[in-house]
Amino acid sequence: MKFETLALHAGQNIEQDSLSRAVPLHRTAAYMFKSTEHAANLFALKELGNIYTRIGNPTQDVLEQRMAQLEGGAASLALASGTSAIFYTIINICGLGDEIVSANNLYGGTYVQFNSILPQLGINVKMVSPEDPDNFRNAINDKTRAIYCETLGNPSINMTDLEALAKIAQEYNLPLIVDSTFTPPSILRPIEYGANVVIHSLTKWIGGHGTGIGGIVIDAANFNWQDPKFTLYNEPDSSYHDMRFAHDLGDLNPVAFALRMRLVPLRNLGASISPDNCWSFLQGLETLSLRMERHNENGMKVAEYLSRHPAVDWVHYPGLEGAPDHDIAVKYLKNGFGGMIAFNIKGGRTAGSTFIDSLKLVSHLANVGDAKSLAIHPASTTHSQLTPEQLADGDIDEGMIRLSIGIEHVDDIVADLDQALSKTL
Repeated sequence: MKFETLALHAGQNIEQDSLSRAVPLHRTAAYMFKSTEHAANLFALKELGNIYTRIGNPTQDVLEQRMAQLEGGAASLALASGTSAIFYTIINICGLGDEIVSANNLYGGTYVQFNSILPQLGINVKMVSPEDPDNFRNAINDKTRAIYCETLGNPSINMTDLEALAKIAQEYNLPLIVDSTFTPPSILRPIEYGANVVIHSLTKWIGGHGTGIGGIVIDAANFNWQDPKFTLYNEPDSSYHDMRFAHDLGDLNPVAFALRMRLVPLRNLGASISPDNCWSFLQGLETLSLRMERHNENGMKVAEYLSRHPAVDWVHYPGLEGAPDHDIAVKYLKNGFGGMIAFNIKGGRTAGSTFIDSLKLVSHLANVGDAKSLAIHPASTTHSQLTPEQLADGDIDEGMIRLSIGIEHVDDIVADLDQALSKTL
């Protein structure tokens, strides 16, 4: 079935008791066992089923199956937020003394997690510029356990060459982890270009309306975890029946990564997603492809408008001809370039503040991917914890504005931007 059909139907089997056409919302903390044998079999993985909503929920299961199919993966795990999805992904691979190599053009929360929090747990992160894929190769050593990037850097909106990174990852037998939040699967599926793990903040375009917090991790089941350097998969895990997750799962071995994340980090640390948010995100998925068509269309028109405005220094939008990463973006974003734009206002931080405070239609808030247009000044908000040097490394200028272009009529969006920019001249 095609993407649009899967977005409406994948993962749902009509419940025969109710015959509900819509996915039911299961608000329950726990589930009845049929017998002591049934309970023991569930805990021993001899059969799969529901135990406790911290670990999984029937509404969540539909969301997970649907997202796995839309991304071309084999399994997925929904979590309480995008940042918890990132954290669980890393600790599902790395332990004390391990390292990952990451792009440095990251969302501010991810940057802090990698730069400050993971090192406290003994996991080191080497950050490099993604402009040259060889930067990743040069940072790999015998402690490296993964390569990490975002499809479009946040907030600089520069495109990553996924195939080049996948080639390096395969050369060193490392998983390539891709945060594809800015490029939902209707416009890009990183697994098709060699990614092994894909992460989304469900809060953004997939939910699409700014009404819930959630994240998801998709396991492509295309990585061999039996390499001995991945000790979490090859040595007995005392937290779960001394399971060797790369060896002892039988038919489930291909999805060892997703299953271990559910049974170890999620089960014991508890960043579980609520059934209500799962239901909300399923509503968003049903119209994702339609909404992305308008996001793409509006994004291009606004980027072209900004590129001609006398108050604007530069515009980063992958769809603009002449953009530094345009050729790479054309290769990967065949179904549209999305709704994210970064641009720099002449006059620096003062002009940026004037612009933000003058907006009337476009909402000033810390989110992206809403049906409504949004704006923020990263240097003073989402990335304010970064040093001047770190801001420069991430291509974040003092006057940079990040726009998330919504699905309003484009003339109204441009009119609001125009009146706000006029105040900066």
